[in-house]
Amino acid sequence: MPLAPLDRPVSLRDHAYTAIRDAIVSGSLAPGQRLRDQELEDWLGVSRTPIREAIARLEVAGLVRTRRAKATEVAPLDERDAFAAQRIAASLHALAAHDGVPQLTANDVEAMRLANERFTVALSEGSVDEALAADDAFHDVLVAASANPLLPGLLEQVTPLLRRLERSRFSSLAGRDSVAAHARIIELVAAGDAAGAAAATQQNWLTLERLLSHPDSTASSTDL
Repeated sequence: MPLAPLDRPVSLRDHAYTAIRDAIVSGSLAPGQRLRDQELEDWLGVSRTPIREAIARLEVAGLVRTRRAKATEVAPLDERDAFAAQRIAASLHALAAHDGVPQLTANDVEAMRLANERFTVALSEGSVDEALAADDAFHDVLVAASANPLLPGLLEQVTPLLRRLERSRFSSLAGRDSVAAHARIIELVAAGDAAGAAAATQQNWLTLERLLSHPDSTASSTDL
Protein backbone atom coordinates (compact mmCIF):
# COMPACT_ATOMS: atom_id res chain seq x y z
CA MET A 1 0.00 0.00 0.00
CA PRO A 2 1.38 3.47 -0.89
CA LEU A 3 1.09 4.84 2.63
CA ALA A 4 3.72 6.65 4.68
CA PRO A 5 5.06 5.09 7.91
CA LEU A 6 3.39 6.23 11.13
CA ASP A 7 4.68 6.87 14.63
CA ARG A 8 3.86 4.18 17.18
CA PRO A 9 1.31 5.56 19.70
CA VAL A 10 0.38 4.56 23.23
CA SER A 11 -3.02 3.11 22.32
CA LEU A 12 -2.38 0.62 19.53
CA ARG A 13 -6.07 -0.16 19.06
CA ASP A 14 -7.06 3.48 18.60
CA HIS A 15 -4.00 4.12 16.46
CA ALA A 16 -4.89 1.30 14.06
CA TYR A 17 -8.51 2.39 13.83
CA THR A 18 -7.75 6.08 13.27
CA ALA A 19 -5.02 5.47 10.70
CA ILE A 20 -7.06 3.04 8.59
CA ARG A 21 -10.19 5.19 8.91
CA ASP A 22 -8.38 8.33 7.78
CA ALA A 23 -6.75 6.51 4.85
CA ILE A 24 -10.16 5.30 3.67
CA VAL A 25 -11.86 8.66 4.15
CA SER A 26 -9.09 10.51 2.30
CA GLY A 27 -9.11 8.01 -0.57
CA SER A 28 -5.55 6.80 0.07
CA LEU A 29 -7.15 3.38 0.44
CA ALA A 30 -9.51 3.13 -2.53
CA PRO A 31 -12.90 1.39 -2.71
CA GLY A 32 -12.43 -2.31 -3.30
CA GLN A 33 -8.80 -2.35 -2.16
CA ARG A 34 -7.85 -5.49 -0.23
CA LEU A 35 -6.81 -5.00 3.37
CA ARG A 36 -4.22 -7.67 4.11
CA ASP A 37 -3.17 -8.18 7.70
CA GLN A 38 0.54 -8.42 6.95
CA GLU A 39 0.58 -5.22 4.91
CA LEU A 40 -1.33 -3.39 7.61
CA GLU A 41 1.02 -4.73 10.27
CA ASP A 42 4.04 -3.50 8.31
CA TRP A 43 2.49 -0.08 7.76
CA LEU A 44 1.12 0.51 11.26
CA GLY A 45 3.86 -1.24 13.18
CA VAL A 46 1.39 -3.11 15.38
CA SER A 47 0.30 -6.70 15.80
CA ARG A 48 -2.69 -8.37 14.19
CA THR A 49 -4.98 -8.10 17.24
CA PRO A 50 -5.45 -4.29 17.26
CA ILE A 51 -5.74 -4.36 13.48
CA ARG A 52 -8.56 -6.90 13.55
CA GLU A 53 -10.29 -4.90 16.28
CA ALA A 54 -9.99 -1.78 14.10
CA ILE A 55 -11.35 -3.64 11.08
CA ALA A 56 -14.36 -4.77 13.10
CA ARG A 57 -15.13 -1.16 14.10
CA LEU A 58 -14.69 0.05 10.54
CA GLU A 59 -17.04 -2.64 9.27
CA VAL A 60 -19.74 -1.45 11.66
CA ALA A 61 -19.18 2.10 10.37
CA GLY A 62 -19.64 0.94 6.76
CA LEU A 63 -16.09 1.70 5.65
CA VAL A 64 -14.90 -1.91 5.37
CA ARG A 65 -16.57 -5.14 4.31
CA THR A 66 -15.61 -8.79 4.59
CA ARG A 67 -16.38 -10.96 1.60
CA ARG A 68 -16.37 -14.72 1.21
CA ALA A 69 -13.23 -16.54 2.26
CA LYS A 70 -12.75 -13.76 4.85
CA ALA A 71 -11.27 -11.37 2.30
CA THR A 72 -11.45 -7.88 3.78
CA GLU A 73 -11.62 -4.81 1.53
CA VAL A 74 -12.48 -1.14 1.55
CA ALA A 75 -16.23 -0.77 1.09
CA PRO A 76 -17.51 0.93 -2.07
CA LEU A 77 -18.87 4.46 -1.91
CA ASP A 78 -22.61 4.31 -1.34
CA GLU A 79 -24.57 7.57 -1.54
CA ARG A 80 -27.60 6.08 0.18
CA ASP A 81 -25.56 5.03 3.19
CA ALA A 82 -23.85 8.43 3.31
CA PHE A 83 -27.17 10.27 3.19
CA ALA A 84 -28.52 8.04 5.96
CA ALA A 85 -25.43 8.85 8.00
CA GLN A 86 -25.90 12.53 7.26
CA ARG A 87 -29.43 12.59 8.63
CA ILE A 88 -28.28 10.88 11.82
CA ALA A 89 -25.32 13.26 12.15
CA ALA A 90 -27.62 16.25 11.64
CA SER A 91 -29.94 15.10 14.41
CA LEU A 92 -27.07 14.36 16.79
CA HIS A 93 -25.46 17.74 16.20
CA ALA A 94 -28.82 19.44 16.68
CA LEU A 95 -29.12 17.67 20.03
CA ALA A 96 -25.59 18.82 20.93
CA ALA A 97 -26.54 22.42 20.12
CA HIS A 98 -29.81 22.28 22.03
CA ASP A 99 -28.17 20.87 25.16
CA GLY A 100 -24.85 22.66 24.78
CA VAL A 101 -25.94 26.27 24.27
CA PRO A 102 -27.02 26.82 27.91
CA GLN A 103 -23.60 25.57 29.04
CA LEU A 104 -21.45 27.66 26.67
CA THR A 105 -18.95 30.15 28.03
CA ALA A 106 -17.62 33.26 26.31
CA ASN A 107 -14.47 31.30 25.56
CA ASP A 108 -16.52 28.60 23.85
CA VAL A 109 -18.22 31.13 21.60
CA GLU A 110 -14.85 32.65 20.76
CA ALA A 111 -13.52 29.19 19.92
CA MET A 112 -16.37 28.76 17.45
CA ARG A 113 -15.57 32.15 15.86
CA LEU A 114 -11.89 31.24 15.52
CA ALA A 115 -12.77 27.86 14.03
CA ASN A 116 -14.98 29.55 11.44
CA GLU A 117 -12.16 31.96 10.60
CA ARG A 118 -9.83 29.00 10.01
CA PHE A 119 -12.57 27.39 7.94
CA THR A 120 -12.86 30.52 5.80
CA VAL A 121 -9.11 30.67 5.20
CA ALA A 122 -8.95 26.97 4.33
CA LEU A 123 -11.73 27.40 1.77
CA SER A 124 -9.96 30.33 0.17
CA GLU A 125 -6.74 28.31 -0.04
CA GLY A 126 -8.46 25.15 -1.29
CA SER A 127 -7.22 23.05 1.61
CA VAL A 128 -9.54 20.09 2.14
CA ASP A 129 -7.77 18.81 5.26
CA GLU A 130 -7.72 22.20 6.97
CA ALA A 131 -11.33 22.96 6.06
CA LEU A 132 -12.62 19.68 7.47
CA ALA A 133 -10.49 20.04 10.60
CA ALA A 134 -11.83 23.55 11.19
CA ASP A 135 -15.40 22.41 10.54
CA ASP A 136 -14.98 19.59 13.04
CA ALA A 137 -13.50 22.00 15.59
CA PHE A 138 -16.46 24.34 15.12
CA HIS A 139 -19.09 21.67 15.78
CA ASP A 140 -17.05 19.92 18.48
CA VAL A 141 -17.45 22.94 20.75
CA LEU A 142 -21.17 22.26 21.02
CA VAL A 143 -20.67 18.50 21.32
CA ALA A 144 -18.31 19.05 24.26
CA ALA A 145 -20.59 21.63 25.87
CA SER A 146 -23.55 19.25 25.75
CA ALA A 147 -21.69 17.00 28.21
CA ASN A 148 -23.47 13.99 26.71
CA PRO A 149 -20.97 11.11 27.01
CA LEU A 150 -22.67 9.09 24.26
CA LEU A 151 -22.57 11.73 21.52
CA PRO A 152 -18.88 11.44 20.50
CA GLY A 153 -19.12 7.68 20.02
CA LEU A 154 -22.39 7.90 18.10
CA LEU A 155 -21.00 10.61 15.83
CA GLU A 156 -17.88 8.55 15.18
CA GLN A 157 -20.09 5.81 13.76
CA VAL A 158 -21.62 8.05 11.10
CA THR A 159 -19.31 11.01 10.40
CA PRO A 160 -16.48 9.16 8.58
CA LEU A 161 -18.95 7.75 6.04
CA LEU A 162 -20.25 11.24 5.33
CA ARG A 163 -16.80 12.84 5.19
CA ARG A 164 -15.66 10.18 2.75
CA LEU A 165 -18.39 11.10 0.27
CA GLU A 166 -17.69 14.79 0.74
CA ARG A 167 -14.02 14.32 -0.08
CA SER A 168 -14.77 12.26 -3.17
CA ARG A 169 -17.25 14.78 -4.59
CA PHE A 170 -16.10 18.16 -3.37
CA SER A 171 -12.37 18.36 -3.93
CA SER A 172 -12.94 21.97 -5.01
CA LEU A 173 -14.38 22.77 -1.57
CA ALA A 174 -17.62 24.16 -2.93
CA GLY A 175 -19.08 24.88 0.48
CA ARG A 176 -18.60 28.57 0.92
CA ASP A 177 -22.14 29.25 2.12
CA SER A 178 -21.29 27.21 5.21
CA VAL A 179 -19.19 30.14 6.40
CA ALA A 180 -22.38 32.19 6.60
CA ALA A 181 -24.25 29.23 8.12
CA HIS A 182 -21.60 28.95 10.83
CA ALA A 183 -21.81 32.70 11.46
CA ARG A 184 -25.57 32.41 11.94
CA ILE A 185 -25.11 29.55 14.41
CA ILE A 186 -22.63 31.68 16.34
CA GLU A 187 -25.16 34.53 16.53
CA LEU A 188 -27.79 32.18 17.90
CA VAL A 189 -25.54 30.54 20.50
CA ALA A 190 -24.23 33.92 21.62
CA ALA A 191 -27.84 35.03 22.14
CA GLY A 192 -28.57 31.88 24.15
CA ASP A 193 -31.14 30.65 21.63
CA ALA A 194 -30.78 26.90 22.06
CA ALA A 195 -33.74 25.97 19.87
CA GLY A 196 -32.68 28.30 17.08
CA ALA A 197 -29.08 27.09 17.21
CA ALA A 198 -30.25 23.48 17.10
CA ALA A 199 -32.39 24.12 14.02
CA ALA A 200 -29.61 26.04 12.25
CA THR A 201 -27.06 23.36 13.09
CA GLN A 202 -29.31 20.60 11.79
CA GLN A 203 -29.87 22.48 8.54
CA ASN A 204 -26.13 23.02 8.18
CA TRP A 205 -25.64 19.25 8.22
CA LEU A 206 -28.51 18.53 5.82
CA THR A 207 -27.13 20.31 2.75
CA LEU A 208 -25.02 17.61 1.11
CA GLU A 209 -27.88 15.57 -0.29
CA ARG A 210 -29.49 18.63 -1.88
CA LEU A 211 -26.20 19.61 -3.49
CA LEU A 212 -25.61 16.14 -4.93
CA SER A 213 -29.14 16.16 -6.28
CA HIS A 214 -28.18 19.19 -8.41
CA PRO A 215 -24.70 18.33 -9.75
CA ASP A 216 -24.75 21.20 -12.26
CA SER A 217 -25.07 23.71 -9.45
CA THR A 218 -22.11 25.87 -8.52
CA ALA A 219 -22.29 24.09 -5.18
CA SER A 220 -23.09 26.78 -2.69
CA SER A 221 -24.31 24.61 0.15
CA THR A 222 -22.39 21.69 1.53
CA ASP A 223 -21.33 21.21 5.12
CA LEU A 224 -17.66 21.24 4.24
